[in-house]
Amino acid sequence: MSNRKGYKGDFNPDIQSYIPATKAYKRYTDYRGKDFWTTIDRKGNVYFVSDEANGEYNLYTFDKGAKKPLTKFTTSIKRPSVAANGGKVVFEKDYQVYVYDVASGQSAKVPLKMTRNFTLSKQQVFDVNGKVAAFDVSPDGKKLAFISRGELFVSDIEGKFIQQLPKTTERAGEVFWLKDNRTLLFSQTLNGYMNWYTISADGKSKAKQLTTDKKNNRALSFNKDRSQAVYLSGRDEVRLMDTKTFESKNIVTDEIWALYSNTPRFSPDDKYISFNAIRNFESDIMLYNIATKEVTNLTKTGVTESDPFWSPDGKYIYFSSDRTRPDYPTGAQNPRIYRLALDKFDDPYRIDKFDELFKKEEEKKEEKKDEKKKDDKKEEKKEEKKDDKKVVVTINTKDIMQRVERVGPNGWQANPYVIQKDNKTTILYISNHEGKHQVYKTVLEPFEQPKTEKVSNLEGFIDNIVAADGKYFTIYNGTIYKFNGELKGADKIDLNKSFYRNMEGEFNQMYYETWANLEENFYDKDFHGKNWAALRDQYAKYLPYVNTRNDLRVLLNDLLGELNSSHMGFSSNGPEERIAQSYTTMETGIMFENGNPYKVKYIVNNSNADKKGIDIHAGDVLTKVNGEEVDTKMARDIYFTRPAMERELVLTFNRGGKAFDVKLHPQSTSDLSSQLYNEWIDFNQSYVDKKTNNKVAYTYMKNMGTDELEKFLTDLVGELQDKDALIFDLRYNTGGNVHDAVLNFLSQRPYLQWQYRDGKRSPQPGFAPAGKPIVLLINEQSLSDAEMTSAGFKALKLGTIIGTETYRWIIFTTGRGLVDGSFYRLPSWGCYTLDGKDLEKEGVAPDIYVKTTFADKLENKDPQLDRAIEEIMKQMKK
Repeated sequence: MSNRKGYKGDFNPDIQSYIPATKAYKRYTDYRGKDFWTTIDRKGNVYFVSDEANGEYNLYTFDKGAKKPLTKFTTSIKRPSVAANGGKVVFEKDYQVYVYDVASGQSAKVPLKMTRNFTLSKQQVFDVNGKVAAFDVSPDGKKLAFISRGELFVSDIEGKFIQQLPKTTERAGEVFWLKDNRTLLFSQTLNGYMNWYTISADGKSKAKQLTTDKKNNRALSFNKDRSQAVYLSGRDEVRLMDTKTFESKNIVTDEIWALYSNTPRFSPDDKYISFNAIRNFESDIMLYNIATKEVTNLTKTGVTESDPFWSPDGKYIYFSSDRTRPDYPTGAQNPRIYRLALDKFDDPYRIDKFDELFKKEEEKKEEKKDEKKKDDKKEEKKEEKKDDKKVVVTINTKDIMQRVERVGPNGWQANPYVIQKDNKTTILYISNHEGKHQVYKTVLEPFEQPKTEKVSNLEGFIDNIVAADGKYFTIYNGTIYKFNGELKGADKIDLNKSFYRNMEGEFNQMYYETWANLEENFYDKDFHGKNWAALRDQYAKYLPYVNTRNDLRVLLNDLLGELNSSHMGFSSNGPEERIAQSYTTMETGIMFENGNPYKVKYIVNNSNADKKGIDIHAGDVLTKVNGEEVDTKMARDIYFTRPAMERELVLTFNRGGKAFDVKLHPQSTSDLSSQLYNEWIDFNQSYVDKKTNNKVAYTYMKNMGTDELEKFLTDLVGELQDKDALIFDLRYNTGGNVHDAVLNFLSQRPYLQWQYRDGKRSPQPGFAPAGKPIVLLINEQSLSDAEMTSAGFKALKLGTIIGTETYRWIIFTTGRGLVDGSFYRLPSWGCYTLDGKDLEKEGVAPDIYVKTTFADKLENKDPQLDRAIEEIMKQMKK
């Protein structure tokens, strides 16, 4: 919350106090922004941080009950701490220690001098084994080029002789061989953006920069003779490069989304380029005619067709699609492999194959005649023969989608790659039809049934497939594999090469790459009113002082926090931070009294202590844990904290002067938290039942995930059937991505009835929640997809919304990995109401505003639920 600067809303932190002994509660501030990070001296003077004055965190106190600013910094302070005597307040500002003198009202930087072991500039050793990120094979099939941790390497095809090529600490992304088998074309970051470079594969010259774009260039592929390359650039460009002059030009401007890298590809005759473009948030297959410069949308279906791949004979485009369901927003749920016939091709005829059996012998000898002709004539003959087999692509767009046919089995499939030899077509792809995702192949031959089988040694996702000199290669789990001749399996190419890398340079590169990808993909082009370039420079000046991975985490998250955006963050972990020893606290499901922490208060429902044969009562006193007597002056958790979760516990209790043992299985803290959460839900359910005389159904969703969706549906098909109304509770919901399914279910209305003779009439559909009164409960911690659901509920006029304004935490997000495995989130898709309001900035306001205060919670009151019951009962009477 502290990293999201500028947030204003109902979930803002305020200064409050509560004294358990006297149960005295007081609220000091009600500012819509942030008042937080309190610190109190021994006299009771309160100091805290607020952004009320200028949007930056400054130091405040109270003067006669009113907020009083003590500093007016233009950059924010962090985590103040007051001395016990109240004379000085120390805090962090600009990653330095400052002190505020209370008497003089002046702040000053503390002139600290310390020795630091600055290690980031020192070289560290890494190895390429199992860490290959991208690769290519030379056209002659003799050499490999690959990338590991952003470094560029070249080796023989068997990986025996590996050399690292010279480059800067920038990150290399993709690598390709040019047709001379001696030069590499590769991408590398420049100010955070991927640009194109060339370098001699023997490492005897420096890299030459080809582009200087402030956008990411990616997903390159070549035409047949590698004289041209096509690639994606930024959010909206498909570009064509001449690999002789290395000049590139934009050939298509369209919505391609910079965070996607669906490779554009040349047709087998090099006349067309296929690529994916976005229409209504779904991917269509587009064709660009190189000669006429015309673009044709081949599919135009309203659902996604992705991964287009030309068949080598030019007759088909293979692709993956879930043909009856859009990918957005849940992603492809059940895609299959299809092929699209580009013209009305007929199947081969059996009679032709029969006639081939009786060809005249002299026809077979034609190929051997004229053996004594000159060599140049022979070569000319060969060229003529090649020309006879030249592929010509014809595209008949009339009724083209009627020529789609499915290839392969049931299940989830993606990433087709097509190989043809003679009359045999082999399609390689990822599938899970046998339970888990792995590589399969389907073989198509005339007059034969399709055959599908698993490709051995590739039991998981592969990245891409590379063809060279009639052989095929891929990456699986960071290792390069070579397919065997029959494509029934793949063999690992062992690569072992240690190399050095500078962490200071790597961290700097990661900083700029993170910034650049946010610049390219952040959903709001105005960056929430911030100057994103200026912020980059403001925080970059601290890069020379970054000394640990945590320093980088703090710096980047502070930078990202300036955007006042949800679904944002940078995470990073390295081996240097691994904790040698850790501990876990075992929970039991036994709740103890606060005043007497060894005396049982109650047993949590459905916990591991709530099992048949376990007899623990309120009032029982814990005396031993696994035979060890407890010291009631010690914290109880020390007896349940171990290096690892134990399988069983033996607890000894005293009840009325008699000791007895109980055996139980410990459980995790997260399991206990979930069970306590469920207790609250169960209480609400019984409370609604009691207050409405079982006339109103109550259902609650913790999040918008698939498990909670199933529970929601199960609850309603069971409970709503015999109830007259519904209270739907989304308070504290942490989001997910099932809003569409929830709203579709709630939107069902009865439209007719049916009846068996003398039977009772039943409505159609069987579940029609919208035919009954519905109240939706939301609060300031309803966030993300809960806000989408709430906005949809309001737009569809499904009922009344009660509570407080939602969090304003709703941007659909993805993320990217960095060179060392670090990760940052990319909030790339804004969510807007039908009248154009940005939910990230507006949230969802209730129809009836009711706030639950801290005092309400202390007194176990729920005014929001009470108002929901009151309102639903009114509606039921109408």
